[in-house]
Parts: sequence; structure tokens; C-alpha cells
Amino acid sequence: MIKSAKKKRKEVQSQNLSASLMAKFSDYGIFIIFLLLVIILSIAKPNFLRPQNIMNVLRQTSINGLLSIGMTFVILTGGIDLSVGSILAFGGVVAASFASDAMGKGIHPPMVAAGIGLLAGILLGAVSGVLIAKWKVPAFVVTLGMLSIARGLTFIYTDGMPIPRIDKAFLFFGQGEVLGIPFPVIIFGVTYLLSWVVLYKTRYGRYIYAVGGNEKSAKVSGVNTRLIIFTVYVISGLLSALGGIILTARTTAGLPQAGQAYELDAIAAVVIGGTSLSGGQGALSGTIIGALLIGVINNGLDLLSVSSYFQQVIKGAIIIGAVLLDSLRKKE
Repeated sequence: MIKSAKKKRKEVQSQNLSASLMAKFSDYGIFIIFLLLVIILSIAKPNFLRPQNIMNVLRQTSINGLLSIGMTFVILTGGIDLSVGSILAFGGVVAASFASDAMGKGIHPPMVAAGIGLLAGILLGAVSGVLIAKWKVPAFVVTLGMLSIARGLTFIYTDGMPIPRIDKAFLFFGQGEVLGIPFPVIIFGVTYLLSWVVLYKTRYGRYIYAVGGNEKSAKVSGVNTRLIIFTVYVISGLLSALGGIILTARTTAGLPQAGQAYELDAIAAVVIGGTSLSGGQGALSGTIIGALLIGVINNGLDLLSVSSYFQQVIKGAIIIGAVLLDSLRKKE
């Protein structure tokens, strides 16, 4: 009896230890993986840690980072947004058309052109938000449809042709620097700080977590769940268009094919960062690390001359692995 009791105690202690280690890995695993990846790449390619390459990684990550922040808002409510890449393209070409003389609209001040592009993203996000929040159409179906609609509108608006001759002042959004820091990185950093304040220091942020945790309970508690769900898709549309403006300024042209498959990187960054696809759980800081991880992987594989086809396979495997970890956490 005594031996049996001791054996049971050891089993319980072993289970508690493994559960504790699993919990710590869930909390800090993404940071550890990120650091290990940086170390491995710096050994394999010493030029990886050069300041110029680091700034390049941050500049590239800024666009996916913006999409990922918007996606975090959506996924925290238990939704999904598959249209971010297409909205990015539409917002980008609309802004480009008002910052170029190629379409006969005249060259407008950069802030005006960018504002119109952001408005285009907000409107498309609002359409998805209404259908999902008010009419209860599944988010997957709505945003999959919006992916096609926004891409079609982009090609219709541009007649399938790039918009060239972008005003040099507008190009600052994607190519400018402030004190040696790329302006896209500054936009990304400011957006993160504002989003952090909204999510963790306001009632609205608490309501987002409440809706994702249990929508019915949140509604009974007096939360306007329809409004919360509607607004997260508006935010996602806004940040997608902002990413499109930066990409347009970087490439010096409004490209109708821009942003294809960007939704995969955004979803990957959010899920890898620990946000649960069922909603209600996750942290914005994890999303940022997830976006940086994706950026480092893309940059590292390019430096190692890995084929873009293999890169797609690797990123797909990462997404599956992240979702698997999420389901394992739920079973604990």
C-alpha cells in the first residue's frame, strides 16, 4: 500500500511537472524559437546580422505586421479574415490613383491620397462586418467572398494595369526614413502601441476578449456584440489598406496583383504568436513576435537561396504546427 501510494505521488508529480513545462513552453516557446532561429541563421549566414539586413527584415515585416495586428482583433472575437491581401491591393491602387497623373485624377497631397486609400479599406471591411455581425453569415464564407470581390474590384479599377508615375512625396510612406529608421517600421511601431492601448487599457478591448470567450455570455452582460464584431472587421480593413499604401510606396507603382496569399502570413503570425483560433485568448505581443518570425524565415530562406516553392511548404507546415499546438493547449 505504501509503495503504491508513493508510486501514485510520483506519477502525479511527474504529470504536474510536464504540465508546468508545457505551460511555460506555451508562454515563452515562441520567443525561444525566434531566438534560436536568429542564432542559426547568423551562424549559417554571417551577413544576416548586418544592420542593413536587419532594417530590411523590419521593413518587410512591417506590412505583414500591420495585417497581423488587424487579424488579431478579428481572431480574438472568434472570427477570421481571408480578404486582407485583396483589400491591401485595392487600398493600395486607390491611393496610387490619387498620387499619380496616370489615371487623370491629378496628383493630390500624400495624406489626401493615403486617406482615400484607407477609406476604401474601411468600406470593404465594413461590408464584411455588417454581413457577419448583423446577418450572422459565417466569417469564413464572407471574407472568402470578399477576397474575390476586392481582387476583382482592384483589376476593374486599374483595368488590370499597374499605376505608374507615383508622386515622389507619396513614396516617403514606403521608402522614407526618420533618424535612420525606415518610416514603415515607425508606422508599424505606432500602430502596435495604439492597438496595445486599445486592447489592454480600454473597455472596448475587454469586450473583444469577452465576445471571443463566450459571445452569448457577453451579450447577456450588456455588451453590444454586433458592434464589437462589426468594428474588428473595419479595423482589419483599415490596417490592410495601410499595408497596401506602404507596399505601393515601396514598389513605386499601384500593382493590382499585390498582396496575393498575404492572408496566410497574417494568420500564421497570429496563430504562431499564441492567439487561439476559437477566440478569447491571445496576446498582441505574441503576434508581433510571430510576424517577426515569419519575416526572419522569409529573409533567411532568401539568403540561403531556398526556392520560393519550398518556402511555401515550410510556411504551410509552420501554420499546421501552430494550430496543432493550439489544440494541444486546449486539451490540457
